[in-house]
Amino acid sequence: MRVLLFTGKGGVGKTTAAAGTALLAAHRGLKTLVLSTDSAHSLADALDVAAGPEPQEMLPGLFVQQVDAQRRLERSWREIQEYLLSVLDSAGVDRLEAEELTVLPGAEEVLALFEVRDQVRSGRWDVVIVDCAPTAETLRLLALPEALGWYMERVFPVERRVLRTLRPVLGRAVGVPMPAEGVLDAVERFHAELAEVREALTDPGTSVRLVLTPESVVVAEARRTLTSLALYGYRVDGVVANRVFPSATADDWRSGWVAAQQPLLADVEASFAPLPVFRSPYHAAEPVGAAALLAFAEAAYGDSDPFAQPPESDLVRVDRDGDGFQLSLALPFADREHTDLARKGDELLLTVGGHRRILALPTALRRYEVSGAILRHGRLTVSFAPAPTQSDGGPT
Repeated sequence: MRVLLFTGKGGVGKTTAAAGTALLAAHRGLKTLVLSTDSAHSLADALDVAAGPEPQEMLPGLFVQQVDAQRRLERSWREIQEYLLSVLDSAGVDRLEAEELTVLPGAEEVLALFEVRDQVRSGRWDVVIVDCAPTAETLRLLALPEALGWYMERVFPVERRVLRTLRPVLGRAVGVPMPAEGVLDAVERFHAELAEVREALTDPGTSVRLVLTPESVVVAEARRTLTSLALYGYRVDGVVANRVFPSATADDWRSGWVAAQQPLLADVEASFAPLPVFRSPYHAAEPVGAAALLAFAEAAYGDSDPFAQPPESDLVRVDRDGDGFQLSLALPFADREHTDLARKGDELLLTVGGHRRILALPTALRRYEVSGAILRHGRLTVSFAPAPTQSDGGPT
Protein backbone atom coordinates (compact mmCIF):
# COMPACT_ATOMS: atom_id res chain seq x y z
CA MET A 1 0.00 0.00 0.00
CA ARG A 2 1.08 3.57 -0.73
CA VAL A 3 0.18 6.46 1.60
CA LEU A 4 0.86 10.05 0.53
CA LEU A 5 0.41 13.09 2.78
CA PHE A 6 0.29 16.51 1.10
CA THR A 7 1.16 19.64 3.03
CA GLY A 8 2.44 23.15 2.39
CA LYS A 9 1.97 26.76 3.34
CA GLY A 10 -1.63 27.90 3.19
CA GLY A 11 -2.69 28.97 -0.29
CA VAL A 12 0.00 27.18 -2.32
CA GLY A 13 -2.40 24.59 -3.78
CA LYS A 14 -1.83 21.54 -1.58
CA THR A 15 -5.49 20.51 -1.80
CA THR A 16 -5.36 20.82 -5.58
CA ALA A 17 -2.20 18.71 -5.67
CA ALA A 18 -3.69 16.06 -3.37
CA ALA A 19 -6.96 15.84 -5.31
CA GLY A 20 -5.22 15.78 -8.69
CA THR A 21 -2.81 13.06 -7.55
CA ALA A 22 -5.75 10.96 -6.31
CA LEU A 23 -7.50 11.29 -9.65
CA LEU A 24 -4.31 10.30 -11.46
CA ALA A 25 -3.95 7.21 -9.25
CA ALA A 26 -7.50 6.09 -10.06
CA HIS A 27 -6.92 6.87 -13.74
CA ARG A 28 -3.93 4.51 -13.64
CA GLY A 29 -6.06 1.70 -12.23
CA LEU A 30 -5.20 2.04 -8.53
CA LYS A 31 -8.03 1.79 -6.01
CA THR A 32 -7.67 5.12 -4.26
CA LEU A 33 -9.04 6.88 -1.19
CA VAL A 34 -8.54 10.61 -0.70
CA LEU A 35 -9.47 12.31 2.57
CA SER A 36 -8.60 15.48 4.44
CA THR A 37 -7.29 16.30 7.92
CA ASP A 38 -7.80 20.00 7.20
CA SER A 39 -10.75 21.38 9.17
CA ALA A 40 -11.47 23.72 6.24
CA HIS A 41 -12.74 20.67 4.27
CA SER A 42 -11.89 22.26 0.92
CA LEU A 43 -11.16 18.86 -0.64
CA ALA A 44 -14.79 18.22 -1.58
CA ASP A 45 -15.00 21.74 -3.04
CA ALA A 46 -11.97 21.13 -5.22
CA LEU A 47 -13.38 17.84 -6.49
CA ASP A 48 -16.82 19.46 -6.87
CA VAL A 49 -18.53 16.56 -5.08
CA ALA A 50 -20.54 16.04 -1.91
CA ALA A 51 -18.40 13.97 0.48
CA GLY A 52 -19.69 12.06 3.51
CA PRO A 53 -18.29 10.43 6.67
CA GLU A 54 -17.78 7.11 4.87
CA PRO A 55 -15.74 6.59 1.68
CA GLN A 56 -17.94 7.28 -1.35
CA GLU A 57 -17.01 6.38 -4.92
CA MET A 58 -17.07 9.50 -7.07
CA LEU A 59 -15.42 7.91 -10.11
CA PRO A 60 -14.41 4.32 -10.90
CA GLY A 61 -11.65 3.47 -8.45
CA LEU A 62 -11.68 6.85 -6.64
CA PHE A 63 -13.29 7.21 -3.22
CA VAL A 64 -13.63 10.45 -1.25
CA GLN A 65 -14.19 10.83 2.48
CA GLN A 66 -14.87 13.78 4.72
CA VAL A 67 -14.10 12.66 8.27
CA ASP A 68 -16.93 13.13 10.78
CA ALA A 69 -14.87 14.47 13.69
CA GLN A 70 -17.84 14.54 16.05
CA ARG A 71 -18.51 10.84 15.56
CA ARG A 72 -14.84 10.00 16.11
CA LEU A 73 -14.88 12.22 19.19
CA GLU A 74 -17.73 10.19 20.66
CA ARG A 75 -15.78 6.97 20.16
CA SER A 76 -12.35 8.10 21.37
CA TRP A 77 -12.82 11.01 23.78
CA ARG A 78 -16.30 10.84 25.30
CA GLU A 79 -15.48 8.84 28.46
CA ILE A 80 -12.51 11.09 29.23
CA GLN A 81 -14.62 14.17 28.55
CA GLU A 82 -17.39 13.01 30.88
CA TYR A 83 -14.88 12.71 33.72
CA LEU A 84 -13.51 16.20 33.01
CA LEU A 85 -17.06 17.55 32.98
CA SER A 86 -17.70 16.03 36.42
CA VAL A 87 -14.58 17.74 37.78
CA LEU A 88 -15.63 21.12 36.39
CA ASP A 89 -19.17 20.60 37.67
CA SER A 90 -17.84 20.01 41.18
CA ALA A 91 -15.97 23.31 40.84
CA GLY A 92 -19.19 25.12 39.90
CA VAL A 93 -18.42 25.71 36.23
CA ASP A 94 -21.46 26.21 34.00
CA ARG A 95 -22.25 23.11 31.90
CA LEU A 96 -22.07 24.93 28.56
CA GLU A 97 -18.74 26.51 29.45
CA ALA A 98 -17.47 23.14 30.68
CA GLU A 99 -18.39 21.54 27.34
CA GLU A 100 -16.24 24.13 25.58
CA LEU A 101 -13.34 23.66 27.99
CA THR A 102 -13.27 19.88 27.56
CA VAL A 103 -13.12 19.81 23.77
CA LEU A 104 -9.86 18.20 22.73
CA PRO A 105 -7.59 20.90 21.18
CA GLY A 106 -7.13 20.18 17.49
CA ALA A 107 -9.75 17.43 17.77
CA GLU A 108 -10.75 17.38 14.11
CA GLU A 109 -7.19 16.95 12.86
CA VAL A 110 -6.24 14.38 15.51
CA LEU A 111 -9.33 12.29 14.96
CA ALA A 112 -8.90 12.52 11.19
CA LEU A 113 -5.52 10.85 11.68
CA PHE A 114 -7.30 8.03 13.54
CA GLU A 115 -9.43 7.61 10.44
CA VAL A 116 -6.29 7.52 8.27
CA ARG A 117 -4.95 4.74 10.49
CA ASP A 118 -8.20 2.79 10.20
CA GLN A 119 -8.29 3.08 6.41
CA VAL A 120 -4.62 2.10 6.06
CA ARG A 121 -5.16 -0.96 8.25
CA SER A 122 -8.31 -1.97 6.37
CA GLY A 123 -6.33 -3.18 3.35
CA ARG A 124 -9.05 -1.91 0.99
CA TRP A 125 -6.87 0.52 -0.93
CA ASP A 126 -3.86 0.59 -3.21
CA VAL A 127 -3.29 4.28 -2.46
CA VAL A 128 -4.45 6.50 0.42
CA ILE A 129 -3.94 10.23 -0.15
CA VAL A 130 -4.27 12.68 2.74
CA ASP A 131 -4.83 16.39 2.26
CA CYS A 132 -3.22 17.72 5.43
CA ALA A 133 -3.66 21.07 7.14
CA PRO A 134 -1.15 23.87 6.40
CA THR A 135 2.38 23.14 7.54
CA ALA A 136 2.37 24.68 11.03
CA GLU A 137 -0.73 22.72 12.09
CA THR A 138 0.52 19.56 10.37
CA LEU A 139 3.86 19.67 12.20
CA ARG A 140 2.15 20.08 15.57
CA LEU A 141 -0.16 17.23 14.71
CA LEU A 142 2.57 14.85 13.52
CA ALA A 143 4.63 15.56 16.64
CA LEU A 144 1.71 14.69 18.93
CA PRO A 145 1.74 10.85 18.81
CA GLU A 146 5.37 10.55 19.93
CA ALA A 147 5.13 13.38 22.48
CA LEU A 148 2.06 11.90 24.17
CA GLY A 149 3.64 8.46 23.94
CA TRP A 150 6.62 9.71 25.94
CA TYR A 151 4.31 11.05 28.65
CA MET A 152 2.18 7.91 28.78
CA GLU A 153 5.16 5.55 29.02
CA ARG A 154 6.98 7.46 31.76
CA VAL A 155 4.45 9.44 33.78
CA PHE A 156 1.04 7.84 33.39
CA PRO A 157 1.89 4.41 34.91
CA VAL A 158 3.12 6.12 38.09
CA GLU A 159 0.07 8.38 38.29
CA ARG A 160 -2.23 5.43 37.73
CA ARG A 161 -0.65 3.44 40.58
CA VAL A 162 -0.92 6.43 42.91
CA LEU A 163 -4.56 7.05 41.99
CA ARG A 164 -5.47 3.38 42.42
CA THR A 165 -4.02 3.37 45.94
CA LEU A 166 -5.06 6.81 47.16
CA ARG A 167 -8.29 7.46 45.23
CA PRO A 168 -10.62 7.50 48.30
CA VAL A 169 -8.29 9.74 50.31
CA LEU A 170 -7.56 12.11 47.44
CA GLY A 171 -11.23 12.43 46.58
CA ARG A 172 -12.10 13.59 50.08
CA ALA A 173 -9.02 15.80 50.36
CA VAL A 174 -9.37 17.78 47.16
CA GLY A 175 -13.16 17.68 46.92
CA VAL A 176 -13.34 16.56 43.28
CA PRO A 177 -14.04 13.11 41.86
CA MET A 178 -11.00 10.99 41.08
CA PRO A 179 -10.90 9.20 37.71
CA ALA A 180 -12.30 5.67 37.74
CA GLU A 181 -10.53 2.73 36.13
CA GLY A 182 -12.71 3.11 33.04
CA VAL A 183 -11.44 6.65 32.51
CA LEU A 184 -7.83 5.56 32.90
CA ASP A 185 -8.47 2.71 30.47
CA ALA A 186 -9.89 5.22 27.98
CA VAL A 187 -6.75 7.36 28.28
CA GLU A 188 -4.60 4.30 27.59
CA ARG A 189 -6.73 3.38 24.57
CA PHE A 190 -6.36 6.91 23.25
CA HIS A 191 -2.60 6.66 23.66
CA ALA A 192 -2.55 3.28 21.90
CA GLU A 193 -4.47 4.76 18.97
CA LEU A 194 -1.96 7.60 18.68
CA ALA A 195 0.90 5.09 18.69
CA GLU A 196 -0.81 3.18 15.87
CA VAL A 197 -1.19 6.43 13.94
CA ARG A 198 2.55 7.09 14.17
CA GLU A 199 3.30 3.51 13.13
CA ALA A 200 1.13 3.93 10.03
CA LEU A 201 2.66 7.31 9.14
CA THR A 202 6.27 6.14 9.50
CA ASP A 203 5.73 2.91 7.56
CA PRO A 204 8.15 2.46 4.61
CA GLY A 205 5.23 2.90 2.18
CA THR A 206 4.22 6.27 3.66
CA SER A 207 5.73 9.62 2.70
CA VAL A 208 5.03 13.35 2.72
CA ARG A 209 4.94 15.45 -0.44
CA LEU A 210 5.64 19.16 -0.01
CA VAL A 211 3.72 21.68 -2.13
CA LEU A 212 5.16 25.14 -2.71
CA THR A 213 5.04 28.08 -5.08
CA PRO A 214 8.24 29.75 -6.38
CA GLU A 215 8.17 32.61 -3.87
CA SER A 216 11.00 33.28 -1.44
CA VAL A 217 8.84 33.23 1.71
CA VAL A 218 7.12 30.00 0.65
CA VAL A 219 10.39 28.26 -0.27
CA ALA A 220 11.91 29.27 3.08
CA GLU A 221 8.97 27.71 4.94
CA ALA A 222 9.22 24.56 2.82
CA ARG A 223 12.87 24.20 3.85
CA ARG A 224 11.97 24.54 7.54
CA THR A 225 9.18 22.02 7.07
CA LEU A 226 11.56 19.49 5.54
CA THR A 227 13.90 19.91 8.52
CA SER A 228 11.09 19.48 11.05
CA LEU A 229 9.61 16.45 9.30
CA ALA A 230 13.03 14.78 9.32
CA LEU A 231 13.42 15.65 13.01
CA TYR A 232 10.17 13.84 13.82
CA GLY A 233 11.08 10.86 11.65
CA TYR A 234 8.78 11.42 8.67
CA ARG A 235 9.94 10.66 5.12
CA VAL A 236 9.55 13.27 2.34
CA ASP A 237 9.55 11.86 -1.21
CA GLY A 238 9.15 14.90 -3.43
CA VAL A 239 8.24 18.53 -3.98
CA VAL A 240 5.42 19.92 -6.12
CA ALA A 241 6.30 23.39 -7.43
CA ASN A 242 2.94 24.93 -8.30
CA ARG A 243 1.96 27.99 -10.38
CA VAL A 244 5.10 28.11 -12.47
CA PHE A 245 4.91 30.66 -15.29
CA PRO A 246 5.88 29.19 -18.68
CA SER A 247 9.08 30.66 -20.10
CA ALA A 248 7.43 31.55 -23.43
CA THR A 249 5.44 34.64 -22.49
CA ALA A 250 3.75 37.36 -24.51
CA ASP A 251 3.99 40.47 -22.32
CA ASP A 252 6.30 42.25 -19.88
CA TRP A 253 4.17 41.44 -16.83
CA ARG A 254 4.46 37.67 -17.32
CA SER A 255 8.09 37.99 -18.37
CA GLY A 256 8.74 39.70 -15.04
CA TRP A 257 7.23 36.75 -13.18
CA VAL A 258 9.33 34.30 -15.18
CA ALA A 259 12.48 36.27 -14.34
CA ALA A 260 11.56 36.30 -10.64
CA GLN A 261 10.67 32.60 -10.51
CA GLN A 262 13.59 31.10 -12.43
CA PRO A 263 16.33 31.63 -9.81
CA LEU A 264 13.99 30.38 -7.06
CA LEU A 265 13.14 27.25 -9.05
CA ALA A 266 16.82 26.60 -9.71
CA ASP A 267 17.49 26.99 -5.99
CA VAL A 268 14.65 24.56 -5.15
CA GLU A 269 16.01 22.00 -7.62
CA ALA A 270 19.52 22.27 -6.19
CA SER A 271 18.78 22.55 -2.48
CA PHE A 272 16.06 19.89 -2.26
CA ALA A 273 18.09 17.35 -4.28
CA PRO A 274 17.93 14.38 -4.50
CA LEU A 275 14.16 14.83 -4.03
CA PRO A 276 12.31 15.11 -7.35
CA VAL A 277 10.68 18.47 -8.06
CA PHE A 278 7.42 18.22 -10.04
CA ARG A 279 6.53 21.48 -11.79
CA SER A 280 2.93 22.49 -12.37
CA PRO A 281 2.32 25.42 -14.74
CA TYR A 282 0.20 28.43 -13.85
CA HIS A 283 -3.28 27.66 -15.18
CA ALA A 284 -5.63 30.21 -16.69
CA ALA A 285 -8.36 29.17 -14.24
CA GLU A 286 -8.49 27.46 -10.87
CA PRO A 287 -8.49 23.66 -11.35
CA VAL A 288 -11.88 22.51 -10.02
CA GLY A 289 -13.58 19.25 -10.91
CA ALA A 290 -12.27 15.90 -12.06
CA ALA A 291 -11.16 16.85 -15.58
CA ALA A 292 -9.21 19.95 -14.55
CA LEU A 293 -7.57 18.24 -11.59
CA LEU A 294 -6.53 15.22 -13.64
CA ALA A 295 -4.99 17.57 -16.23
CA PHE A 296 -3.16 19.36 -13.40
CA ALA A 297 -1.62 16.10 -12.14
CA GLU A 298 -0.71 14.82 -15.61
CA ALA A 299 1.10 18.08 -16.38
CA ALA A 300 2.94 18.06 -13.04
CA TYR A 301 4.10 14.44 -13.01
CA GLY A 302 4.61 13.85 -16.73
CA ASP A 303 5.99 10.37 -17.38
CA SER A 304 7.15 9.79 -13.79
CA ASP A 305 5.51 7.39 -11.37
CA PRO A 306 4.30 9.42 -8.39
CA PHE A 307 3.09 6.24 -6.66
CA ALA A 308 6.37 4.30 -6.70
CA GLN A 309 7.61 3.16 -3.31
CA PRO A 310 9.83 5.85 -1.77
CA PRO A 311 13.54 5.05 -1.59
CA GLU A 312 14.81 3.52 1.61
CA SER A 313 15.53 6.22 4.16
CA ASP A 314 18.24 6.52 6.78
CA LEU A 315 16.64 9.31 8.79
CA VAL A 316 18.26 7.78 11.89
CA ARG A 317 21.34 5.56 11.66
CA VAL A 318 23.69 3.97 14.20
CA ASP A 319 27.21 2.98 13.10
CA ARG A 320 30.13 1.41 14.92
CA ASP A 321 33.07 3.82 15.34
CA GLY A 322 36.13 2.11 16.81
CA ASP A 323 35.29 1.28 20.42
CA GLY A 324 32.31 3.62 20.34
CA PHE A 325 29.31 4.46 18.16
CA GLN A 326 27.96 7.25 16.01
CA LEU A 327 24.26 8.12 15.94
CA SER A 328 23.36 10.26 12.93
CA LEU A 329 20.07 11.94 12.08
CA ALA A 330 19.02 13.59 8.83
CA LEU A 331 18.35 17.30 9.44
CA PRO A 332 18.31 18.98 6.01
CA PHE A 333 18.74 22.77 6.11
CA ALA A 334 19.34 22.82 9.88
CA ASP A 335 22.02 25.22 11.13
CA ARG A 336 24.16 25.18 14.27
CA GLU A 337 22.77 28.45 15.60
CA HIS A 338 19.23 27.03 15.90
CA THR A 339 20.12 23.46 16.88
CA ASP A 340 20.52 22.32 20.47
CA LEU A 341 21.35 18.88 21.85
CA ALA A 342 21.27 17.60 25.41
CA ARG A 343 21.28 14.18 27.02
CA LYS A 344 19.05 13.30 29.94
CA GLY A 345 19.38 9.74 31.18
CA ASP A 346 18.65 7.36 28.32
CA GLU A 347 17.26 10.07 26.04
CA LEU A 348 18.53 12.77 23.71
CA LEU A 349 16.69 16.08 23.76
CA LEU A 350 17.02 17.58 20.29
CA THR A 351 15.71 21.06 19.49
CA VAL A 352 15.79 22.45 15.96
CA GLY A 353 14.28 25.81 15.09
CA GLY A 354 11.72 25.74 17.90
CA HIS A 355 10.71 22.09 17.41
CA ARG A 356 11.78 19.53 19.99
CA ARG A 357 12.01 15.76 19.85
CA ILE A 358 12.85 13.45 22.75
CA LEU A 359 14.72 10.54 21.19
CA ALA A 360 15.06 7.34 23.22
CA LEU A 361 18.57 5.98 22.83
CA PRO A 362 18.99 2.47 21.44
CA THR A 363 19.89 -0.02 24.17
CA ALA A 364 23.43 -0.42 22.81
CA LEU A 365 24.18 3.29 23.39
CA ARG A 366 22.81 3.73 26.88
CA ARG A 367 25.99 2.72 28.70
CA TYR A 368 28.09 5.04 26.53
CA GLU A 369 28.42 8.78 27.00
CA VAL A 370 28.20 11.56 24.43
CA SER A 371 31.70 12.58 23.38
CA GLY A 372 30.86 15.07 20.64
CA ALA A 373 28.42 16.20 17.98
CA ILE A 374 28.74 17.80 14.57
CA LEU A 375 26.18 19.14 12.09
CA ARG A 376 27.43 18.77 8.53
CA HIS A 377 25.82 18.39 5.09
CA GLY A 378 22.30 18.10 6.50
CA ARG A 379 23.10 15.40 9.10
CA LEU A 380 23.67 15.66 12.83
CA THR A 381 26.23 13.09 13.99
CA VAL A 382 26.47 12.39 17.71
CA SER A 383 29.51 10.43 18.89
CA PHE A 384 29.35 8.02 21.81
CA ALA A 385 32.43 6.79 23.66
CA PRO A 386 32.80 4.19 26.43
CA ALA A 387 32.18 5.70 29.83
CA PRO A 388 35.41 6.25 31.83
CA THR A 389 36.01 3.72 34.59
CA GLN A 390 36.35 4.57 38.25
CA SER A 391 39.48 3.73 40.25
CA ASP A 392 37.97 0.42 41.37
CA GLY A 393 37.52 -0.64 37.78
CA GLY A 394 33.71 -0.36 37.89
CA PRO A 395 31.78 1.62 35.32
CA THR A 396 30.77 5.15 36.15
